[in-house]
Amino acid sequence: MSEPPVNLIVASDVPDSPARTSAGVRPRVRIGAVQERWHPDPELHRAALARGVAAAAGAGAQLVCLMELTLSPYFAITADGPAATGREPEALPGGPTYTLAAELATRHGVFVHASLWEAPNTPDPAGRAYNTAICVAPGGELVARTRKLHIPITAGYYEDRYFLPGDTGYPVVPVAGAEIAFPTCWDQWFPELARAYSLAGAQVIVYPTAIGSEPDHPDFDTQPLWQQVIVGNGIANGTFMVAVNRVGAETLGGTTITFYGSSFISDPYGRVLVQGPRTEPAVLVADLDLAARDDWLALFPFLGTRRPDTYAPLIEPPPRSPSP
Repeated sequence: MSEPPVNLIVASDVPDSPARTSAGVRPRVRIGAVQERWHPDPELHRAALARGVAAAAGAGAQLVCLMELTLSPYFAITADGPAATGREPEALPGGPTYTLAAELATRHGVFVHASLWEAPNTPDPAGRAYNTAICVAPGGELVARTRKLHIPITAGYYEDRYFLPGDTGYPVVPVAGAEIAFPTCWDQWFPELARAYSLAGAQVIVYPTAIGSEPDHPDFDTQPLWQQVIVGNGIANGTFMVAVNRVGAETLGGTTITFYGSSFISDPYGRVLVQGPRTEPAVLVADLDLAARDDWLALFPFLGTRRPDTYAPLIEPPPRSPSP
């Protein structure tokens, strides 16, 4: 059986930086994002991911990014908890996701970013584990491990039953000449997180993602809101954003979520450089003009005009709603 063709979408050019005031050499990094569906056959699934990484690397990507829970179905659809999944958290390094990422990174000479359910050092009584994003260098070494900080608690996304809150903070690592952060999915909704990474020097924030329909609100399409908030956080913090979502319908315990793809890469000016379709796998590739961050933040110095002396309310418990 012949392999299906890869839908490779490469950004046609690098847009000008409107706030630029000086000429000179500007550093760039080429990033790829593999939007894929879940394939129940493990070998078919790995093969699909491998084709995506090969296509991105063949198009010159220096870093290739994969979706949340890269080798797994999205098992947090039901509130039944880990015992009902039939899956075990992975060791890191050494587990199957790290092994695949290292194999592909070495084969293609690129950095590979992936996501997994990471076993804690001390077993959790409820069987929970970390939702962890990793990045593997071309030589196979693990260069980034970032555990998902924010955990959603909502119908169809019962992640508090499966994932421990992350404890790795806000690490920024050098990858292919860029300073890159690797949080995960629900983290993308929080302006505090993007700001913390920007203050730490992140030029690019990568979000492996699993988001789609809302089981309790089947007619509510959240995709535009999802994209707007990520792009907006990039504008407010002078960061490029890479959101790599999955596609396809997945059913567990009688509940179905249809993941809406739409993976994209945006720049500090809020421009979407490249975007995937809603329903089909695709490989996205774009060049990022890293100096655009400096240009934008020089014109609009959000970081330098902060008032942290007034921000105490941000770390106080939220006020209770008044009784009816």
